[in-house]
Amino acid sequence: MDYKIDDKNLDVSMFISFVNQVWQGNYDVEQTRMALSKTLNITAYDNKKLVGCLRILSDGYYFGTITELLVLPQYQKQGIGSKLLQLAKDNTPTMLYFGSQPEAEKFYEKNGCQKSLQSYMINRKE
Repeated sequence: MDYKIDDKNLDVSMFISFVNQVWQGNYDVEQTRMALSKTLNITAYDNKKLVGCLRILSDGYYFGTITELLVLPQYQKQGIGSKLLQLAKDNTPTMLYFGSQPEAEKFYEKNGCQKSLQSYMINRKE
């Protein structure tokens, strides 16, 4: 497995194809390109195939958040998500905050993350 920290060469088309295998959606190429340019992208490749990605959005001083941690279903339970999370801990300039789906809480706790404040969201009106 090849891990890259701050993967500036993350291909947008490859990323969209990857994300659609985990979170199906109708993702816009230019919007995705812009989003990727604003995050620290930590990636995992099997040969040249993108199999995992963790994205961090940070102001570099006060606040950082993990926007998502995704691993292709067929690559889960192989330590890839744990390695991506460890690389995030080792390479972020700030404390990290993030939300979790209930079914993923045990994974984060197993990896040394502490449960914190309840999260809230505000839906954007279309």
